[in-house]
Amino acid sequence: MKTIGLIGGMSWESSKLYYESVNTKVKEELGGSHSCKNIMITVDFAEIEKLTFEGDWDGIGEIIKDAAIKLERAGADIVLLCTNTIHLVSNYISDNISIPFLHIAEATGLEIKKKGLRKVGLLGTRFTMEKDFYKGYIKENHGIEVIVPNEADRKIVHDIIYNELVKGQFTEVSKEKCLKIIKTLQKDGAEGIILGCTELPILIPSSEVEIPTLDTGTIHAQMAVEWALNNNN
Repeated sequence: MKTIGLIGGMSWESSKLYYESVNTKVKEELGGSHSCKNIMITVDFAEIEKLTFEGDWDGIGEIIKDAAIKLERAGADIVLLCTNTIHLVSNYISDNISIPFLHIAEATGLEIKKKGLRKVGLLGTRFTMEKDFYKGYIKENHGIEVIVPNEADRKIVHDIIYNELVKGQFTEVSKEKCLKIIKTLQKDGAEGIILGCTELPILIPSSEVEIPTLDTGTIHAQMAVEWALNNNN
């Protein structure tokens, strides 16, 4: 089994889901008392959040680059960034390490194709929904159309994420708001919904959505485990 390197802390709520997902997947695959060989470096989310709203993406990139380099030096064989939004600066990782980096949109795109979906809706932070690093990646690399909510609904989702979810707050009111937005995307032709914030699946159970939802963090983590178990040479 190879060692998975995890860059966490964005937020720690999502990081614990990644840790649980990689270990659950290893136990499913290998049975017994097996657990996942992994290393996690956790950044301070308050610092990342501040730089995000200042638009200092290069500053965030330097923090992420430093974490990735430390993971490689510590013995990681592959690196995962345990967040959706900060993949905006994922080139700071891929350009500065010699081990593989698994992009979350790559894992998500492959899962969408596996499900046979051609048009999906995307929920996430304003940055994830509005910038092209995520939906553009999926369109260009997997030929899947990605649509996003209107401006007012994007603000609702963005505010829920930053004001509640990253602080560990998950309310019925916010869930109902998101479910209403999903209904609108479904009416616009979405055949599935990318939950493009790693905390969103905690708020929005798949059982309450009529169309398939894509839990990006779990998909990402499980694909990394498959890689770790299948690349032993």
